[in-house]
Amino acid sequence: MTTLTDNRPDDFDVYWTSVQEELAGIPAVPEVDELPLRSTDYATAYVVHMTSIGPYRIFAHLSIPKGAGPFPTRYYLPRYGSVVEQIPQGFTNAQRREYVTFSVGVRGQRGADQPFAAAFPGLLTHGISHREAYVYRGIVADCLRALEYLVTRPEVDGSKVVAMGGDLALVTAALGSGLTHLVCTPAMFFATADAAPRTEAYPLQEVNDYLRHDPSQRDAVARTLSYFDLRWFAPRVKVPSLVMTEGDGDLLSGAALAPLTSALGTAPEVNKTRYSGFKDNVYVEEWVTRQFGLAGTILPAHWQG
Repeated sequence: MTTLTDNRPDDFDVYWTSVQEELAGIPAVPEVDELPLRSTDYATAYVVHMTSIGPYRIFAHLSIPKGAGPFPTRYYLPRYGSVVEQIPQGFTNAQRREYVTFSVGVRGQRGADQPFAAAFPGLLTHGISHREAYVYRGIVADCLRALEYLVTRPEVDGSKVVAMGGDLALVTAALGSGLTHLVCTPAMFFATADAAPRTEAYPLQEVNDYLRHDPSQRDAVARTLSYFDLRWFAPRVKVPSLVMTEGDGDLLSGAALAPLTSALGTAPEVNKTRYSGFKDNVYVEEWVTRQFGLAGTILPAHWQG
């Protein structure tokens, strides 16, 4: 196993407290508009706009089941890409019958790309040489702001709120309030300065390209990335968690991620990906259903035996 650098910044807590304090000083000013095109006979769709640090205006897709609530709730954190979907690909729209679903669009993503339109590839290294200017500082604040709004909705069952996504889901669970469960597939911020040189896979290859272009920034980049390392957030996660890992021998295998999963505040369930959207998503759905104590798992019709 590759030895990982223990580069936790001495001012890690100060850095993130400053983000939280900055966010607290900016009113969210939410605007909620119904989206009839995405509404159905069983759920009403909305677009929500909110203000995050910067100040910057972000948005989210919100879907609320028709009928008497409150309802179990899924908070989908954004994937690495330009488009934010109401329901991520691979999950069934039928979940909107029983769950409040909420998908946030952070700065730079389509729908929140004024005045900043993110480049893909490119977002991962935007401002990366300066910890205060790094774009993910603002993106984390965006995710926290959206969670703050979500848990104020009276339709949300506060005992059943799961964050689902990649690195941002875990960071949000660590820094935010109101989540009860976490599903996380680490991809970018696990010991990145050590991991990136050992892969040519996107998006970590962006870090390698950036440093090939300007090797003089290596120490500054490593310093910035140290504030986003999932290992340092893990002890703050106090909710039941499912961590999806890569296969044995891969960069983010279960063995490689052991320093992360062993540090989580609540012992997680760890599952090795099967490299199959069908099988992985069935596993996730069954885990969420079991954790929430619900009667049945909601799967696409063609996945049901």
